Amino acid sequence: MTAQLQPAVAASLEKWHHMLQTRDMSILADLLDQNVVFRSPMAHRPYTGSLAVGLILKTVITIFQDFTYHREFVTPDGMQVVLEFSAVVDGKALKGIDMIGFDEQGKIVDFEVMIRPFNALAALGKEMGARVGAQLEAHKG
Repeated sequence: MTAQLQPAVAASLEKWHHMLQTRDMSILADLLDQNVVFRSPMAHRPYTGSLAVGLILKTVITIFQDFTYHREFVTPDGMQVVLEFSAVVDGKALKGIDMIGFDEQGKIVDFEVMIRPFNALAALGKEMGARVGAQLEAHKG
């Protein structure tokens, strides 16, 4: 049996894909819960709140080149997805997954990223630090 997304989650995920495809991040604030939690492989503690997570996601999309989602997995309750992606950072190819949890209204409440290989993750971390590192320090949980 194939799991199906809850209707509000499916609608938000459709907006998410359109946003990334067009690189029009103007709807991001509408997709994020005010208390969203973001876990990064580069940070020991999560970032909390829509301001911090919005800043992270808006910045990352400007760093990634050739960003593409490949596969989507849905949890049995239809409230969480795992999106497999690839991209290039500073000439280094990477693979990763976005693990995204939604609430009943379709708002993103939890976002965790995993990326490999380490050299591409390090290049991403270096670029993120240079662009928004100081701004993000205040938002660590």
